[in-house]
Amino acid sequence: MTRRGELDETDVRVRPGRRGSRPRSKLRPEHADAADAMVIAVDRGRWTCALDGDPERPVVAMRARELGRTPVVVGDIVGLVGDRSGATDTLSRIVRVNDRSSVLRRTADDGDPFERVVVANAHQLVIVTALADPPPRMGLIDRCVVAAFAGGLTPVLCLTKADLASPDALLAQYADLGIPAVVSRHDEPPDALLAELTGRVSVLLGHSGVGKSTLVNALVPSADRAVGVVSAIGKGRHTSTSAVALPLPGERAGWVVDTPGIRSFGLAHVSADDVARAFSDLAVVIDDCPRGCGHLGPPADPECAFDGLSGVAARRAQSVRRLLLSMRGAPA
Repeated sequence: MTRRGELDETDVRVRPGRRGSRPRSKLRPEHADAADAMVIAVDRGRWTCALDGDPERPVVAMRARELGRTPVVVGDIVGLVGDRSGATDTLSRIVRVNDRSSVLRRTADDGDPFERVVVANAHQLVIVTALADPPPRMGLIDRCVVAAFAGGLTPVLCLTKADLASPDALLAQYADLGIPAVVSRHDEPPDALLAELTGRVSVLLGHSGVGKSTLVNALVPSADRAVGVVSAIGKGRHTSTSAVALPLPGERAGWVVDTPGIRSFGLAHVSADDVARAFSDLAVVIDDCPRGCGHLGPPADPECAFDGLSGVAARRAQSVRRLLLSMRGAPA
């Protein structure tokens, strides 16, 4: 009779499970053969990607199971395996999402803790604003500027309908922040804006009626055709519900990310320090602020280090305070 403690593995019968006896492992394949591609459209569980960043090589992919619910958005650089031919009714697999250089995020409103990533790896956020009809919504512009600074993008003001109103007053409000700005009108080609976009990935964002669609069609004459091709490949609609990346024509080597018209831009994910750190001179100063300082100045923040600044830095600090106040009180 075998005594307790003298059993070994040969005395134990292991019954295989219903799903097979192959042991589960947390190890994941390295996919060394994965090819890099840029996500240019997303629609209902399918991602349209430009293989090696070439818009002439579109591939439709699904997210690999090992990625779980890892978010994949327009602008992401991903690794693709499987069928990368791009032929009709073929699917590749996204097995890797590369580190992002920038992220444009928003929340539904200021009380919503859930962040939504709009676009990844963009160089700049072009905030399209009409000077009249409809009039500028300063609160929304400020929020977009803040989101750009917080996400590592350069904000660019694009003021449309300059034939209806002067841009001088609006430009003056952002002069001390050093934000690039271009002015356009419907009867002239958007050459100044095109120069800003060349060689970069740029997100165009604005609320309905400001002329963003007109700009996109002028910048990318084949925009309707390109979106149609993406929709046919991805088996769905892109323009009305999500962002889509369109290549600039010719040899300009840039991308325009067209986004749906927005009604609000929540900033629940952004802190006052996030905004101040966008400027090297202010980033150093905030280290001298007391903990929890909102950088608004007296009476809310009586010991804010911004109050000791002078010259250009002081004017920039006042502009940043205006942005922060806009975050708190102006409508999204």
